[in-house]
This record gives sequence, structure tokens and C-alpha cells, in this order.
Amino acid sequence: MGDPDAVRRRIDALAGIPELDVTEVEQDLARKLIEGKAVPKEYPDDALHIAVAATQKMDYLVSWNFKHITNGQTIPLVERICRDAGYECPCICTPQMLQEGGGRE
Repeated sequence: MGDPDAVRRRIDALAGIPELDVTEVEQDLARKLIEGKAVPKEYPDDALHIAVAATQKMDYLVSWNFKHITNGQTIPLVERICRDAGYECPCICTPQMLQEGGGRE
């Protein structure tokens, strides 16, 4: 669960940031990511995170999830599946990569 004070600070930091809707469009792309083996079927939330970022035209998806999201072996597959579905994949990177200018030019 973590430190309750840290949890409160994280929740407070999100105040005022709008939530994105998850519709059938996002669900469909998430299914394609799983069916295409870009994300394991046991981790549908990871596929949904990628799908929401792609369908909502986010520039970046910043994550510490090296296993299923920020993974150099799967990113090209994620990009291809997004592109084939008609979406541009956001730049998938870690916070450190983003700070160091490792994102798209």
C-alpha cells in the first residue's frame, strides 16, 4: 500500500488534471495490442495505458514499467500495431529519458 502521506501527496498532485475517457476505441486497441503479443494477456491494464495514450494523441507515455511498456524489444511491435490501427504511437520512455531529451525531436 505504501506510505499514506506519500499517497495523499500523489493524489493532491493530480488535482485539476482531467481524466481521459476509456471508450470502446481504447478497449479495441488494447485488445489488438494483446492479440498481437505486444502486451501479455495477463496485463490488460498495461495494454490499456498504451491504447489510451495512442488514441488520445499523447506525445509521450512515460513509464517505469520495463517489463511491458518501456521495453526496447516490444516498443517496435507496439508502434506497428498502433500504426496498423490508424494511430501514432506516443514516444514511450522513462522519466529520465524524457528529462535527458531522449524523446522524439
